[in-house]
Amino acid sequence: MKKNKMICSIGQKTLVFCASIFLLSIFVFFVARLAPGDPLEAYYGDRVERMSVQERMRAEMRLGLHDPIAVQYGRWLENAAAGDFGISYKYKMPVEEVIESRVQNTLLLGGLGFLLIFGGALLLGIFCTWQEGKWLDRLICQVGTITCAIPEFWLALVLILVFSVELRLLPSSGAYDVGGSGSIGDRAVHLVLPMTAVVVNHLWYYAYMIRNKMLEEVREEYILLAKAKGLGRERILLVHALRNVLPSYLSLMAISVPHILGGTYVVEAVFSYPGIGTLFYESARFQDYNLLMLICLLSGAVVILSNLLAQGINEAIDPRMRSTAFVEKNQEVKS
Repeated sequence: MKKNKMICSIGQKTLVFCASIFLLSIFVFFVARLAPGDPLEAYYGDRVERMSVQERMRAEMRLGLHDPIAVQYGRWLENAAAGDFGISYKYKMPVEEVIESRVQNTLLLGGLGFLLIFGGALLLGIFCTWQEGKWLDRLICQVGTITCAIPEFWLALVLILVFSVELRLLPSSGAYDVGGSGSIGDRAVHLVLPMTAVVVNHLWYYAYMIRNKMLEEVREEYILLAKAKGLGRERILLVHALRNVLPSYLSLMAISVPHILGGTYVVEAVFSYPGIGTLFYESARFQDYNLLMLICLLSGAVVILSNLLAQGINEAIDPRMRSTAFVEKNQEVKS
C-alpha cells in the first residue's frame, strides 16, 4: 500500500514538473519573440543595417524567423524533443555548448555561496538564540536587517567602487585574469567580491528565520522540563532544540534555491562574471532566442524541482500534510 502511494506521488510530481516546463516554454517563447528588438543583429552584427529587403528575408528564412510564431514554436518543440535546441545567434555554436562552458562558474559561485549562506545562517541563528536579548544579539539583528535590505546590484557596485576602484585590492570582473590559466588562487581572488555580494544579501534573512525557530523551540514545554531536570543550556540548544529545527531547516534550504539563484544571476551580470546569469542578460539583450529559451528552461527546472523537493520534505516531516491533501482530493472527487 505504501509502495503504491509512493509511486502515485512520484508520478503526480513528474506530471506537474513536465506540465510546468511545457507552460514555461510557451510563455518564454512567445514573450521573447513579441519583445522589441532585432535578432538578426545578434547574428549578423552591423551588416544588418546594410542588408536589402531580399537579403533580410533570406537571413530570416535561414534562421527560421519568417514563419508565424506558432509555427516557429512547433518546430522548436519538435527539435527540442529530439535534443536539438538550436544554435546561439551571438556565439554561432549550439546553445548546449555555450551553456556548458559557463555553467561550472555559476555552480562554483552559487553552490559555494549556498553552502556559506546556510552554514553561516545556522551558526549565526544559534549564536543569536544563545545571546537572546543581550546587546550582541540586538546589534547583530540591527546590522543584519540593514544588510538584508540592500539590493544585490547596489551592494555589488559599492564593493567594486571601494575595493576595485579606490583601494585597487581586488578585481572587478571576470572569473580569472585575461590570458591566465585560471589557477585556484586566481579564481579565489576573483570570487571574493561576487561571493561577498551573494552571501551578505541573503545571510541574515535565513539566520533570522533560524533564530525565530530556535526561540519558538526553547519555549516549548519539553524544553522547560529539560531545564527542570538540570540539563545545561548548551545541551538543550544543540541537542534537543536544534534536532527539532533541522528538518524544517532542510525544507527552507530547498525552498530558498530560486531566491539565491536569482541573486547569483544579478551579481554575475554586475561583475561580468562568466556564468549563466551573464549569459541570461546577453541573450535577452541581443534577442538570442535559442540561448534564452534553454537558460529559462534550465532555471525553471531547478526552481520547480526545488519546490517539489521542499514539498516532499514537508510531507516527510509532517504526515498530516499527506492526509490533508488526500482528504481534499476525495472531497473534490465526491463533489
